[in-house]
Amino acid sequence: MSEAQARGSGRVTIKDVAALAGVSRGAVSLAFNNRPGVSQATRERIMAAVAELGWVPNQAAKKLSGAATGAADTVGLVIARPARQLGLEPFYMEFVSGVESVLEEHGCSLLLHLVRDTAQEIAVHRAWWQARRTAGSILVDIQHDDPRVTELAAIGLPVVAVGHPSLTGGLTSVWTDDEAAVHEAVRYLAALGHRRIARVGGHAALGHTMIRTAALNTIVAELGLEPARSVTTDYSGEQGARATRSLLASPQRPTAIVYDNDIMAVAGLSVAAEMGLSVPRDVSLIAWDDSQLCQLTHPTLSAMSHDVFGFGADVTRRLIDVVHRRNPSSGPVATPVLLPRGSSAPPRIAAD
Repeated sequence: MSEAQARGSGRVTIKDVAALAGVSRGAVSLAFNNRPGVSQATRERIMAAVAELGWVPNQAAKKLSGAATGAADTVGLVIARPARQLGLEPFYMEFVSGVESVLEEHGCSLLLHLVRDTAQEIAVHRAWWQARRTAGSILVDIQHDDPRVTELAAIGLPVVAVGHPSLTGGLTSVWTDDEAAVHEAVRYLAALGHRRIARVGGHAALGHTMIRTAALNTIVAELGLEPARSVTTDYSGEQGARATRSLLASPQRPTAIVYDNDIMAVAGLSVAAEMGLSVPRDVSLIAWDDSQLCQLTHPTLSAMSHDVFGFGADVTRRLIDVVHRRNPSSGPVATPVLLPRGSSAPPRIAAD
C-alpha cells in the first residue's frame, strides 16, 4: 500500500510511517514513545511523518508488542487501607485528584486497588507489571525497611515513592518536610504558653509517623517542655476519638494535641465536648492535612496546611519522567504551613 493509498483508506500503519520517514518500524516505536535510541533529527523526521499521515497506534498491538512498557496509558496505585476509611479521608481524595489531573493531560488513566497489607500490595504490582497492565506505579505509606523498595526495583517496575529519601533507597521520591512542620507547630504552641503537648499519630510502622515522632521529641526537649506523649492509630475517627479520650482522661492531661490528619482532629473536638472541656480554653487542637472539614467545625480547626492536590500532580509528573527514562531527581514539595484558627489559644491555666 502506497502512502497515498494509506491516507485514502484511513488504515495507516506503523509500516507506512516508517516508509515515509525512511526508518525501521522499531525506530518509529522508539520515537513515538519518547524512548532513547534514535537521534533528535530522526525523531523529528518520524514525528513529522506521524503528523502527516495521522497515524495513531493500535492499542492492542501496542500492548502485545511491549512498546513503552506495554501499557503506557496506565499508572498503578495500591493503598493498604479499608475502602470505607479511604472514602472518608480527604487527603487521599485530594491526592488522587492531583494524580488524575496530570494523567488526563497525557491521555492516561489510573488503576487503583485497595489491599490488606504490604505483601499483598507487592503481589498486585508484580501481577500488573508482568501482565503489562501498567507502565509504572506510585508507592505511598512508605515504611521503615519497606520490602517494596527492593522487591519492585528487582523486577524493573518504574516507580515514584511518596516518602523521605532515607526510607526509599535509590527510588525517585517526593516528600513533605514533616520534621520542619512538627517543629513549627510545637514552637507556635510553646509561644502560646503550652508546656504539655501530646500527639495522636498514624500507623507506628510508617516512615512519616516515625519522622514526626522523633521531631516532636527533639523539639520539646530543645524548648524545655515536658516530654511529649504520642499515641499511634489507624487514622480513623474511631481510633482518633479513643486516643483523645485516653489523653484527656489521664492525670497529666495535655493542654494541646496535634493530630496526624483532619478526621482524627474532628473526632477529638467532639470528645473534648463530650468530656465537658472547652476548645481552646481547656485544650488546643491542631490538625494535619488541612481540608474543608477543618473549616466546618466549631471552633474551626487550626491546621498544618499543604497543597495535597499539587503533591499528587508533582508525584505523577515525576513518574511519567521515570517511565520515559528521563531520570527525574527526587525532591521535597513545599513544607506544610501552620494556619491558626479557633481551636488554638493560650492555655487557661498552667499545666499541673
